Amino acid sequence: MSTVKLTSESRVEATHHVLKPAQPQRLNFAVIGCGSMARAQHIPNLAQLPNARLLTCIDLDEAVLAELRERYHGLKTGQDFHAAINDPEVHAICLATTEQLRLPVIEAAARAGKPIYVEKPLARSLEEVYEIQKVVRRAGVAFCVGHNRRGSPAMLEAHDIFRRHMEHPAPCPWRFDRNSAERPRLSGDGVAGMSVRINDDWYSWKEWVFDTEQAPHGPMLFEMTHFTDMCNWFLADEPQAVIALSHEPFNHGVVIRYRRGAMATISMSANGTFGYPKELYECFGNGGAVVIDHMLEIRTAGIAGAPDRKIYPMIHDRHPAVGAEGGVPGWLAKKRAACQEAAAAGDSNLIFTAEPNKGHAAMLERFVEEIQGRGPVVCGVDEAVLATRVAFAAIQSAKEKRVVRLEEV
Repeated sequence: MSTVKLTSESRVEATHHVLKPAQPQRLNFAVIGCGSMARAQHIPNLAQLPNARLLTCIDLDEAVLAELRERYHGLKTGQDFHAAINDPEVHAICLATTEQLRLPVIEAAARAGKPIYVEKPLARSLEEVYEIQKVVRRAGVAFCVGHNRRGSPAMLEAHDIFRRHMEHPAPCPWRFDRNSAERPRLSGDGVAGMSVRINDDWYSWKEWVFDTEQAPHGPMLFEMTHFTDMCNWFLADEPQAVIALSHEPFNHGVVIRYRRGAMATISMSANGTFGYPKELYECFGNGGAVVIDHMLEIRTAGIAGAPDRKIYPMIHDRHPAVGAEGGVPGWLAKKRAACQEAAAAGDSNLIFTAEPNKGHAAMLERFVEEIQGRGPVVCGVDEAVLATRVAFAAIQSAKEKRVVRLEEV
């Protein structure tokens, strides 16, 4: 990416809503920032989506651009993001730079009226987060932050089941009901609770994670926003207060209280193992439970008409004959086979097989549908700002060892 000096001219905000012309059936994207995340997910996904086209890649590293030109014939490349944004053939921007170069690109794209998909976290500081929110609101452009779990098939279906149950309870006929005539009426009856458990291995982290200039808040920001966003999305309530304990960068415990009484707990450990599922979400309320295990299966209980268990296809499976039963048991069998293969070959990269569908491609596809007016807002700027505020409240709480109210951030 070309370096940018922020001047008063480059910080001018759009002061009117951009007219949105009719969008073509396939949107041409420019990917700005072609690091490992973009090359592993966004670039190949855009090249394969039926409603999108990979048109342009922008990066400072000419070797990366040469590699991409060889792989994607006809691809435009360059180092000037302004040229890509102002190219009339470019309909939308996929921004995957580091957070150090987000705001000026978003400002330029907003002025040009181009929809923007941006990686999370939105920014390194609350000041930049609010500046981005202001720019996007004033420009009126479609905007999506890559909280990609919102695109995972398992998360989408689990969210639908849980929200329907919370808004229109479907109690099961066997619910144990002791002394119903004498049971007190309590204001919190039915209110939701949610638990999120994250198992990670910090040996796998990229070098930028340890750069305090680029990642000043560690995983309490760059990972936590995924999970604060999931809690906000599933609980559909306004977060009011956060309390957290942290031993950076390894262990984090966060509790979020919501306006109507819902509570969420997030437990993150970075001294775990890739030999075990990374993410477990448990949602409870109105006498029911919805559990999402590693985005490979969902399990429910106490909800009339909901499936007891449903499994979801894995992607990039090198061991189709192993673990054919699918779900978490099938994944564990495949992972054991991959780990044995990696140990025998002396190549730890071989452990990656049969991954859950975390929704990276679906987020981009759904964002195109949003731009074209065929689908809802996927993860807009206000939702992303709220998830980021909760993460910053947790950071402040862990630092100051006290409850932090959202209004403070």
